[in-house]
Formats: sequence, structure tokens, C-alpha cells
Amino acid sequence: MTISYDLDAAIRKVPDFPKKGILFFDITGILEKPEAFGYCIDALCEKYKDRGIDKIACIEARGFIFGAPLALKMNVPMVLVRKKGKLPGKTHEKTFELEYGSDTICIQDVDIKVGDNFLLLDDLVATGGTLSAACSIIEENGATVEAIAGIIGLPFLGYQKVLDPHEVDVLVSYEGE
Repeated sequence: MTISYDLDAAIRKVPDFPKKGILFFDITGILEKPEAFGYCIDALCEKYKDRGIDKIACIEARGFIFGAPLALKMNVPMVLVRKKGKLPGKTHEKTFELEYGSDTICIQDVDIKVGDNFLLLDDLVATGGTLSAACSIIEENGATVEAIAGIIGLPFLGYQKVLDPHEVDVLVSYEGE
């Protein structure tokens, strides 16, 4: 396992994307460097390996990129958190507000069991809205969110306030754009 890695150097910063005035933190710089990607998986595994995690719930779609190898390495199932209409069978859903409207996410009914202990994972933690909705789905169905993790955190957007009392851990934080 790589003990440390300068993720900031691997993350591309793209100005004015997706619109003028926004600085986009692009994880594809991590993905093109196997040592950076490996560091992310190793660091998350090390942090959560002894926390009694039963399942890793990953936010569509970039959370899947990090969640799949992490779930494999931790030998736990990966659960998909997807937009409405993307999962077959019975689903639990939660609608939440965005700055420009609302969205709905879903988790398959068969993926949440009473007593399950979840790690909730996304590539980037910003406002916390999607993660908060996923937490609600999991907890309303009798499971526990042990922790929330991300690769990149933007705490200046207020995610901790939205996600309290859950622990939020990211590998690299940016205090502004």
C-alpha cells in the first residue's frame, strides 16, 4: 500500500465548467495514474477495514468507479445508488432539492437489510444533498450509515451541516474554488 500520495497534483482543475465561474475538480486525472487510483482505494480500505462495514453504497456514476474496487478489496457487496428509473424491481426512493430543481435517487429493496452497516461513497462531496438522500433511504429501512467517504471534499459548500451527525471523510479537501 502506498502510504501517501499528492492527490492534489493528480486532480485536474477545469475553470468555467460546467458553466462560467465554476472550478471543476476532475477525478479523471486520478484515474489516468494507476498509483493515484491505487492510493485512493488503499487509503479508503485502510480507514474502513476494521469498522464492521457490511456493504458499500456508491453514488451514480463516479462513485461506482471507486466503490467497485474498494468493495472487492474489502470483500463486501457494493450497492448502487442510482437515479429514478435506472434500477429494476422494487426500489426505495428519495426526492431532494438541488439548486436548480429536484432529483430522485433509488436503491433496490433487496440491497438493504435491517441491521446492515453501510459505508456511503462518492467521488466528490459538495453540498451533501445526494448523500443525505441516500442516508435517509438506508436509515429509513433499518440499516445504519457507519460513515460517508469521498475522494474530494468541498467543505466550503457546507456538506458537513447537511450530513451531520454522520462522519464525513475525504482524501483531499479544497477550501474554495
